[in-house]
Amino acid sequence: MSEIAFVALGGNLGDRAAYLAAARNGLTLVRGVELLAASSVEETAPLGTSVQSPYLNQMVAIATTLTPASLLDWLQLIERRLGRVRARRWGARTIDLDIVRFGRRRLSTPALELPHPGLAARDFWQREVAELEQLIDAAE
Repeated sequence: MSEIAFVALGGNLGDRAAYLAAARNGLTLVRGVELLAASSVEETAPLGTSVQSPYLNQMVAIATTLTPASLLDWLQLIERRLGRVRARRWGARTIDLDIVRFGRRRLSTPALELPHPGLAARDFWQREVAELEQLIDAAE
Protein backbone atom coordinates (compact mmCIF):
# COMPACT_ATOMS: atom_id res chain seq x y z
CA MET A 1 0.00 0.00 0.00
CA SER A 2 1.39 3.40 -0.93
CA GLU A 3 1.52 6.56 1.12
CA ILE A 4 1.79 10.14 -0.05
CA ALA A 5 5.02 11.90 0.87
CA PHE A 6 6.09 15.49 0.28
CA VAL A 7 9.72 16.01 -0.70
CA ALA A 8 11.35 19.45 -0.79
CA LEU A 9 13.94 20.16 -3.47
CA GLY A 10 16.30 23.09 -3.30
CA GLY A 11 19.74 24.28 -4.33
CA ASN A 12 21.81 27.38 -4.86
CA LEU A 13 24.86 26.29 -6.85
CA GLY A 14 25.24 25.93 -10.60
CA ASP A 15 22.23 25.67 -12.89
CA ARG A 16 19.64 25.56 -10.11
CA ALA A 17 16.67 24.82 -12.39
CA ALA A 18 18.55 21.96 -14.05
CA TYR A 19 19.36 20.43 -10.66
CA LEU A 20 15.68 20.60 -9.66
CA ALA A 21 14.72 18.91 -12.93
CA ALA A 22 17.39 16.23 -12.49
CA ALA A 23 16.21 15.55 -8.94
CA ARG A 24 12.58 15.22 -10.10
CA ASN A 25 13.73 12.87 -12.85
CA GLY A 26 15.82 10.88 -10.35
CA LEU A 27 12.75 10.35 -8.20
CA THR A 28 10.80 8.92 -11.16
CA LEU A 29 13.50 6.26 -11.57
CA VAL A 30 13.13 4.90 -8.02
CA ARG A 31 11.12 1.68 -7.82
CA GLY A 32 8.22 2.21 -5.43
CA VAL A 33 7.94 5.94 -6.14
CA GLU A 34 5.38 7.65 -8.38
CA LEU A 35 5.55 11.39 -8.92
CA LEU A 36 2.04 12.78 -8.37
CA ALA A 37 2.53 16.55 -8.60
CA ALA A 38 5.13 19.31 -8.48
CA SER A 39 4.68 22.75 -6.95
CA SER A 40 5.69 26.03 -8.50
CA VAL A 41 9.38 26.90 -8.33
CA GLU A 42 10.26 29.67 -5.91
CA GLU A 43 13.45 31.62 -5.23
CA THR A 44 14.23 32.17 -1.55
CA ALA A 45 16.94 33.68 0.61
CA PRO A 46 19.37 31.17 2.13
CA LEU A 47 18.82 29.95 5.69
CA GLY A 48 21.58 30.18 8.25
CA THR A 49 24.21 32.82 8.81
CA SER A 50 26.68 32.34 5.96
CA VAL A 51 26.60 34.62 2.92
CA GLN A 52 25.54 32.68 -0.15
CA SER A 53 23.41 32.85 -3.29
CA PRO A 54 19.62 32.55 -3.22
CA TYR A 55 17.99 29.14 -3.46
CA LEU A 56 15.59 27.79 -6.03
CA ASN A 57 12.98 25.63 -4.26
CA GLN A 58 10.21 23.31 -5.23
CA MET A 59 8.25 20.54 -3.57
CA VAL A 60 6.90 17.34 -5.06
CA ALA A 61 4.21 14.96 -3.91
CA ILE A 62 4.94 11.30 -4.44
CA ALA A 63 3.09 8.07 -3.81
CA THR A 64 5.51 5.53 -2.38
CA THR A 65 5.61 2.01 -1.05
CA LEU A 66 9.03 2.66 0.49
CA THR A 67 9.61 3.17 4.19
CA PRO A 68 10.68 6.64 5.29
CA ALA A 69 14.23 5.36 5.94
CA SER A 70 14.45 3.76 2.48
CA LEU A 71 13.13 6.91 0.82
CA LEU A 72 15.73 8.97 2.70
CA ASP A 73 18.47 6.62 1.47
CA TRP A 74 17.31 7.12 -2.13
CA LEU A 75 17.11 10.89 -1.71
CA GLN A 76 20.66 11.03 -0.40
CA LEU A 77 21.84 8.85 -3.29
CA ILE A 78 20.20 11.24 -5.77
CA GLU A 79 21.88 14.15 -3.99
CA ARG A 80 25.31 12.50 -4.24
CA ARG A 81 24.80 11.68 -7.92
CA LEU A 82 24.01 15.35 -8.50
CA GLY A 83 27.22 16.50 -6.82
CA ARG A 84 25.94 17.25 -3.32
CA VAL A 85 28.78 17.48 -0.81
CA ARG A 86 27.85 17.66 2.87
CA ALA A 87 30.72 19.81 4.07
CA ARG A 88 28.96 22.27 6.35
CA ARG A 89 25.49 22.58 7.90
CA TRP A 90 23.47 25.29 6.12
CA GLY A 91 26.17 25.51 3.45
CA ALA A 92 25.67 26.10 -0.27
CA ARG A 93 24.69 23.02 -2.28
CA THR A 94 23.81 21.82 -5.74
CA ILE A 95 20.71 20.05 -4.46
CA ASP A 96 19.03 19.29 -1.16
CA LEU A 97 16.20 16.78 -0.87
CA ASP A 98 14.19 16.67 2.36
CA ILE A 99 11.21 14.55 3.35
CA VAL A 100 8.79 17.15 4.68
CA ARG A 101 5.82 14.87 5.37
CA PHE A 102 5.28 11.16 4.96
CA GLY A 103 1.58 10.35 5.18
CA ARG A 104 0.48 11.11 8.71
CA ARG A 105 3.55 9.53 10.26
CA ARG A 106 5.38 11.01 13.19
CA LEU A 107 8.94 9.83 13.56
CA SER A 108 11.99 10.97 15.46
CA THR A 109 15.31 9.22 14.86
CA PRO A 110 18.84 10.59 14.64
CA ALA A 111 18.57 10.45 10.83
CA LEU A 112 15.00 11.59 10.23
CA GLU A 113 12.24 13.55 11.92
CA LEU A 114 8.71 13.56 10.54
CA PRO A 115 7.08 15.83 9.87
CA HIS A 116 10.22 17.83 9.10
CA PRO A 117 10.92 20.20 12.01
CA GLY A 118 11.47 23.11 9.59
CA LEU A 119 7.96 22.95 8.12
CA ALA A 120 6.38 25.35 10.63
CA ALA A 121 9.12 27.96 10.15
CA ARG A 122 9.40 27.94 6.34
CA ASP A 123 6.59 29.88 4.72
CA PHE A 124 7.62 28.73 1.24
CA TRP A 125 7.28 25.08 2.29
CA GLN A 126 3.82 25.76 3.68
CA ARG A 127 2.79 27.41 0.40
CA GLU A 128 4.21 24.51 -1.61
CA VAL A 129 2.45 21.88 0.55
CA ALA A 130 -0.85 23.76 0.18
CA GLU A 131 -0.38 23.98 -3.59
CA LEU A 132 0.35 20.25 -3.83
CA GLU A 133 -2.64 19.33 -1.68
CA GLN A 134 -4.88 21.34 -4.04
CA LEU A 135 -3.36 19.65 -7.09
CA ILE A 136 -3.84 16.20 -5.57
CA ASP A 137 -7.44 16.96 -4.54
CA ALA A 138 -8.22 18.25 -8.05
CA ALA A 139 -6.82 15.07 -9.62
CA GLU A 140 -9.00 12.75 -7.53
